[in-house]
Amino acid sequence: MEQSTVVAQQIAEQAAMDVNLATTWVGWLGLAVFVIAYYFIATEDKYEINKAKPALFAGTFMFMLIGIYFSINGMNPDPLHDELEHLILEIAEIFFFLLVAMTYIETLIERGVFDLMKYKLVSKGYTYKKLFWLTGLLAFFISPVADNLTTALILSTVLFTIDKKNLAFLVPGAINIVVAANAGGAWSPFGDITTLMAWTANKGEFVDFLYLFPASVVGWGVTAFLLSMSVPSGQPPFDASTEEKPKVLDGGMGVTYLGVGTIVTAVLGHQFFHFPAMWGMMFGMAVLKLYSIHLQKSGQNGFNIYVNMQKVENDTLLFFFGILSAVGALHFLGFLHYIHNVYEVAGATFTNIGVGFLSAIVDNVPVMSAILKSSPDMDIAQWMLVTMTAGIGGSLISFGSAAGVGVMGRLHGIYTFGSHMKHAWTILVGYLVSISIWYVQFEIMGLY
Repeated sequence: MEQSTVVAQQIAEQAAMDVNLATTWVGWLGLAVFVIAYYFIATEDKYEINKAKPALFAGTFMFMLIGIYFSINGMNPDPLHDELEHLILEIAEIFFFLLVAMTYIETLIERGVFDLMKYKLVSKGYTYKKLFWLTGLLAFFISPVADNLTTALILSTVLFTIDKKNLAFLVPGAINIVVAANAGGAWSPFGDITTLMAWTANKGEFVDFLYLFPASVVGWGVTAFLLSMSVPSGQPPFDASTEEKPKVLDGGMGVTYLGVGTIVTAVLGHQFFHFPAMWGMMFGMAVLKLYSIHLQKSGQNGFNIYVNMQKVENDTLLFFFGILSAVGALHFLGFLHYIHNVYEVAGATFTNIGVGFLSAIVDNVPVMSAILKSSPDMDIAQWMLVTMTAGIGGSLISFGSAAGVGVMGRLHGIYTFGSHMKHAWTILVGYLVSISIWYVQFEIMGLY
């Protein structure tokens, strides 16, 4: 009995600390650091400061401030250590997942696979508008099987190889890919990390997420239609008499198959063996290395996987490290714990709609995590709503989702915060349409 009382007291003290830190000097200072860093991230073009720098500074500095606060007040550092260990594991999963995905993409580029894909698309005489719709459709239907980030990285690379200078085509096309990838991942249990979190937390069965397809596809379709009006007419420059058909280097198609197999391994390994998704991805990295050795030993034109890894956008990886650390600090300070109170005051529907906007500003992963931990009393329809809004809401801002951040790194200087916000109204319209369809389907018709 005495031991249980001590444990209960420790839990109560920890809960009190989580709430009170938000109103202490370290809480306000940490929030100020986050807001200032967020400003420089959003104005990357204006100040020409890479988004990874303010994000990484904020993420590391905020926890250093918390550590100083603990030391000054003679507090038990164990809760802080536990939080950092959990955060490191979370970041490591995303970091290594991205590293493998980007390495595969750089290898496919080096082997000429994307050049061949671009040649086949452009040589068919497709207009800019047809290419816009084709890449969007591919993003929407590939992301549920793979994941929204990998899908967005691959198709944004294809987009860039089609025409590297036509911003009137590249910007709407990049936004379309991000929106389509996020919308496609929202109706699949493993298409987005937020849906995966909700699925593994038993907030819905596998088929429950599939009922989000109508809302996801129509919402994206509306946004794509509005974006397509700004896509220029005409065709990408192509002269069959001067442009030879690109030749895929030895092993190029093999790398393609290995990439697909790596994604399948990551998904199935997580689903059936409960491995982190990055574990299957790292296994795919090992297989890719063995494949490169096989090419070299067999006398073919092989590749050096470490050379390809040098071309990976490290700023994207460091941005994720920084922003997840910063949001983790906000969570530890207690700011994200107010979500449960919001549900009680505003109600589930309005709060879940607001989650989409919050996930765009902060990050959908910790927001969904906080919601799952607070576990508000909601039925399956509301859990599907918050899954959808958290997933597709990140499209409202360029760096509000993993797909958006990945494309910002891939199309550096082209797809930026500023260029995205010029078309953000089209995404907002699609977002509201998705919510309207959800309401009719789930709340009025009861089709789920």
